[in-house]
Amino acid sequence: MTVLAALLLAGVAVTYTALASSPAPSGSSSSRETGGGPRLQVLTNGLLSTVSRADPGGPREVAELRCDRAYVAGGTLACLKPVGPLSSSGLLVLDPSLHERRSLPLTGFPNRLRVSASGRMVAWTLFIDGHSYATTGFSTRAGILDTRTGRLVKSLEDFSITLDGRPYRNADVNFWGVTFASDDNRFYATLSTNGRRHLVEGDFAAGTVRTLRDNVECPSLSPDGTRIAYKSAVDADPKKGWRLSVLNLATGHVTPLAETRSVDDQAVWLDERTVGYALQTGDGTNNVWSVPADGTGAPRLLVPGANSPAPA
Repeated sequence: MTVLAALLLAGVAVTYTALASSPAPSGSSSSRETGGGPRLQVLTNGLLSTVSRADPGGPREVAELRCDRAYVAGGTLACLKPVGPLSSSGLLVLDPSLHERRSLPLTGFPNRLRVSASGRMVAWTLFIDGHSYATTGFSTRAGILDTRTGRLVKSLEDFSITLDGRPYRNADVNFWGVTFASDDNRFYATLSTNGRRHLVEGDFAAGTVRTLRDNVECPSLSPDGTRIAYKSAVDADPKKGWRLSVLNLATGHVTPLAETRSVDDQAVWLDERTVGYALQTGDGTNNVWSVPADGTGAPRLLVPGANSPAPA
C-alpha cells in the first residue's frame, strides 16, 4: 500500500497541494489528484509529504505531521520530532497509516535518520553539542532500534571498536550516518576520532564496529548492497565543504559524482542508478536534487522546497 493510499484510508488530515517554499512549482493545483504509482516522501517546510516519482515537482500530499527528519521503508515510517523551546527531541516509529508503533524520548538536535529496507531497523543521529560537522568540538549520538525484538542501542559508542586492525577506545569518539545492509544486522556508519573520519562496518548482534577506510562520511548503501554513496571532505578538510562520491565495496574504486557543490547530507538511493540529496540555498530554502550514481550526467532539481527524501 502506498503512503498516499494509507493516509487516505486512515482519514489523516491531508491537503492536496504543491506546497513548497516560494515560488511554488508551475502547473500546480490544490484540487489536482496526485495519482498512483511510485512515490517519494519528503519534508515540506517540516511537514511530512509525498509526491509522485513521475512528477516530483508537481502536487504534493501534505500530512499534519511535523518532523525535522523523516524516512520510510518496508512499511515503517520514522520521524525525528523537532526540538521545541521547552521540549527535547524524540523518535516516532509509525505504520503507513501514521499510527504510532513506538515513541522514544531523545536528547539533542535531529540530524540523520534511516530505516532498513525491511522496515525492521531504525537508526538516528543527533547533535549533542554543536550543529555542524564542519566545526570542531561538536558531539553526536547515534542509536539503533530493532523494532522486531525491541532491542535499543542508545549510543553506538557502547560498541567495541577495531581501528586499523586494533582494539580502540577514546573519549572523543563520535558516530553518525548509519545505513543498513539487507540482513538487518550489518550496517555502515561514520566514526570520528583523533581528527580522522572513518567508514566503519558494524555488526549489530555482536555489538562491534571496524574501520574500513578514511574520509568517508554519511554512507548510504545501494539497494543491491554493492556500493556506498557518501560525502567526503575536500582535501580531508570539512571546512572546505564536501563532495559526493560512490564507493564500490568489492573493488574499492571511487566514482566522483557530477554534483560539484558542497553537499552536507546523507544521500539516498532513489534506485540502483540514481542518488538524491538536499541542498540549501543562501536564503535557507531546501531543495531535493538527484544525480546519476555512475559519475555521468548532471544534477537535476527534483523536488523544490523540500528535504529529507526517501522512496515511499
